[in-house]
Amino acid sequence: MLFLPIQQELDCITDDGRILGKIRFDAAERRHTFYTPDGDVSLTESEQALIRERLSGLDSGTYSIPMQDDD
Repeated sequence: MLFLPIQQELDCITDDGRILGKIRFDAAERRHTFYTPDGDVSLTESEQALIRERLSGLDSGTYSIPMQDDD
């Protein structure tokens, strides 16, 4: 699974190119969350595990979402 930065979010993309959803920081909850823009995506157990690992790593500082320079 690829995690590609787009603005302040990460697109979660499968190996075959399907966009599963996005990860973003929820300031109100002070943690990263996964969401699907259309709300109707079924995830496999391995996809769920990879997303949970990435969320945990982002919250702990192991990973970061690179800032995009629009200049």
